[in-house]
Amino acid sequence: MVVGGSPEGARPHLDVPPRLMASTESLTTLAAELATADDLELLQGAADLQRYSKDAYDYSPILQPQLESCRADLVVRPLTVAGVERLAAACGRHGVPLTLRGSGTGNYGQSVPLEGGVVMLSGALREVEHLDPSTGVVMVQPGCLMRDLDQHLRAHGRQLRLLPSTWRSASIGGFLAGGSGGIGSIRWGFLRDPGHLLGAELITVEREPRRLQLDATEAEALNHAYGTNGILTRLQLATAPAVNWHQISIDVETWGAAVALLQRCTRSAVELHLATLLERSVLQCLPAWSGPESDRHRLLLLVAPDGVSTLARLAAASGAVLHDLGPEDLGGGQGLRDLSWNHTTLHKRSEDAGWTYLQMLLPEPELPAMEQLKQRWGDALLWHLEGVRQQGAARLAALPLVRWSSTEQLDALMRDCREVGAVLFNPHVITVEDGGLGVVDGDQVAAKHRYDPEGLLNPGKLRGWLESISSPGCPGSPHLSRG
Repeated sequence: MVVGGSPEGARPHLDVPPRLMASTESLTTLAAELATADDLELLQGAADLQRYSKDAYDYSPILQPQLESCRADLVVRPLTVAGVERLAAACGRHGVPLTLRGSGTGNYGQSVPLEGGVVMLSGALREVEHLDPSTGVVMVQPGCLMRDLDQHLRAHGRQLRLLPSTWRSASIGGFLAGGSGGIGSIRWGFLRDPGHLLGAELITVEREPRRLQLDATEAEALNHAYGTNGILTRLQLATAPAVNWHQISIDVETWGAAVALLQRCTRSAVELHLATLLERSVLQCLPAWSGPESDRHRLLLLVAPDGVSTLARLAAASGAVLHDLGPEDLGGGQGLRDLSWNHTTLHKRSEDAGWTYLQMLLPEPELPAMEQLKQRWGDALLWHLEGVRQQGAARLAALPLVRWSSTEQLDALMRDCREVGAVLFNPHVITVEDGGLGVVDGDQVAAKHRYDPEGLLNPGKLRGWLESISSPGCPGSPHLSRG
């Protein structure tokens, strides 16, 4: 989920200055130059160019036709940080766009090369460099898979605070640049909250790149920026004490009672890592490990072992049926975390690709707004809620499943959501601002001016940059502070 709301409808901002498409001559010269480096792996086959120019944007029937023709001209995998510097320098000299890619698990086209050029794969930069035994602060390269990082941490009594539902295949750098929250957000909020990213190493994109060490304040402008304003080569992150989470599912007869029980669980004095609520119709598309077959609404919870009895007491007081699914098995790929966040959408779309989704923070009180939207949209809107912490308070986020019919239908639904007081995080647009913040972040734009002065990094994704270079002094110009 991303933080913020789009003031527009579902259509992305594509009113951009002249395209940065590199000339054939520049690309040929660039490829020949890079081919001489022993710490750069070049991929130029048609299958590789197609594969590494896509992410999971097909979740959006709006983004799919807009992005399906985008292709890299060259894919490069640096094997060292020095190789990253070499690549950045070559792109800077030849004016070739450079798009950064982790594992490609994003849903918004974050790693799609809108202007062609080079796609840089970060997967070879995957070393866990240091774990401070006293603070739990970890230093890690961006290509490290979150699964591998979490296993490394757990061997030392720590764990990641926040994970997407794609945590087994997602990279930590890709999550930081393109994600925002997920499993763990019920306790730790969102990635951009102060305290998660504690520092970073950055490579600038210039003819003579600089390797910079950023503190927590300086690094914040790179957090959830889609890789538009600097190349991250090292991350310093806070972690949490490891917990052997216990899996609980609870079936509730009515939606009102289910929402009330979810809120009692999230506000109780138990340690939770996940609290998901799914409307009964959603259960039909889920695998059997979510719990026994049921025609009720279902809560999915990861709780510390000492909280199981409390959840049992809360469920009994609500007349709900609790299923103890036992300790979480992180190695099997069949846990409750694999049914939450956007994996819920994945399972529904695997059954019927005619479904898409929205993301929003529900207004308080939540139930009247949900009932009003349900009355209008019926079974074209299926509720999926996640417990989160927003600015320190327990809140309910929603990732409802939406039956797709047209752009006009989706626009109308989003208008209705805003009218009842929901804050939308639109997953059907391509820019950082319109999918998340809703406003231009002056710090992000200023960082791009400092670290990517020619605008070569992932062009077309940072609207504030486009506005700042087309209309000096407009919102998003580098002298403005964070929006």
